[in-house]
Amino acid sequence: MFALPRFLPAVLALTLLAAAMPARPAVPIPGDGRGQPTLAPMLARVTPAVVNIAVLVRQPEMNPMMRDPFFRRFFDLPDQPSRPQVSAGSGVVIDAEQGLVVTNHHVIKDAQEVLVTLKDRRQFPAKVIGSDPGTDIALLRIPAERLTAVPIGDSDALQVGDYVVAIGNPFGIGQTVTSGIVSALGRSGLSMEGYEDFIQTDASINPGNSGGALVNLRGELVGINSAIIAPTGANVGIGFAVPSSMARAVVAQIQRYGEVRRGRMGVATQDLTPDLAQSFGLAQMEGAVVTAVEPESPADKAGLKARDVVVAVNGRAVRGSADMRNRIGLIPVGEPFELRVLRDGKPVTLRGRVGEPHAVSTSVPGAEVPQLAGAKVANIEAGMPMYGKVQGAIVTAVDPAGPAYRNGIRSGDIVVGVNRTRVRNAPEFLASLRTAEPPLRLTLLRGDFQIVLVVR
Repeated sequence: MFALPRFLPAVLALTLLAAAMPARPAVPIPGDGRGQPTLAPMLARVTPAVVNIAVLVRQPEMNPMMRDPFFRRFFDLPDQPSRPQVSAGSGVVIDAEQGLVVTNHHVIKDAQEVLVTLKDRRQFPAKVIGSDPGTDIALLRIPAERLTAVPIGDSDALQVGDYVVAIGNPFGIGQTVTSGIVSALGRSGLSMEGYEDFIQTDASINPGNSGGALVNLRGELVGINSAIIAPTGANVGIGFAVPSSMARAVVAQIQRYGEVRRGRMGVATQDLTPDLAQSFGLAQMEGAVVTAVEPESPADKAGLKARDVVVAVNGRAVRGSADMRNRIGLIPVGEPFELRVLRDGKPVTLRGRVGEPHAVSTSVPGAEVPQLAGAKVANIEAGMPMYGKVQGAIVTAVDPAGPAYRNGIRSGDIVVGVNRTRVRNAPEFLASLRTAEPPLRLTLLRGDFQIVLVVR
């Protein structure tokens, strides 16, 4: 489970679930034929699709000399230079025919081997097809037959108060089911990655539940359990899951490209506040107010203007600026987008295509970064698209087979901060890395978004 310090959800007993009627009578709590409320029939269909994931990770050595047996004996160091570590998590089968399993990115990050154990105790090595640190979603494939998949539900239809059930492998003790309600929707600002739209729940989630299923009473997957708030190290009833709508979009891109290809729209927004709504003469309080549009950007070509209020992207409602960022961030480069906006109080529909991220000049070779092997950075020079618009160090090249790429660094990223220290150019960035304490927290500008990557 990843935390924000180390996050994961919490408790509501089954007795409370039995004592109250659900918010939507169309989904009553089923009985067992004897008048006893039970979720057992639904769980019998769903739990075979929730798997345990064991991940083997070998801790890297900081110095190559540590591998020399003579050096280790001279300094009286242990004979074993590095020992593999095993961590546990959970996953959900979403396609039985193809053997596709969804889990969290942080569960399989830096994995050397991934082993999936089914409820019937069969075990299979898993191949990581791809993962996305920004949404904390990863996709695996296992060579298994006779699998059971969970049907994917519509997380956009969830309401606060809906009953949900969390299924996973807490503390590695084996498959466990807990129940609760949807406590809140649209939570963000937790891990600073920039693509957050968490479902908050009080269904008990603990370390090891990461990547497990959050299902509704129909047995439909509505979320992938991802994080908890645990200030005392124990479950306090505040857990978070990635909505199934977001997970579905990420999985589609990973299947197609092996990664999530986020592009550029060229727009800056802020939340629609009550004061702004009053000044615009609007009765509604949800939407993203456009504050700036980059000339010749996809947003500009689509006709978007400052003071427009975006209320929907591709038919899905937008609650605020973070919501719009999430919606646009899940549209692949080159794909069309449709915006419903309010302009002077009147509805307007705009259409365009998501653009490529700002190109990097190939004439700038850049300096290699020892702490981020495989990456090169340079100053933002005249002729580059972001020259004069932002100060930072631009990533000019990333080796797809190198550690920097595996940690989420991409060509075209602009580094503006290291461990809360502002950097304005490549020399400042390299100097900050030499004195920064691990793990590194890099603040990046990527396309229209600011994200934070943790590099260990």
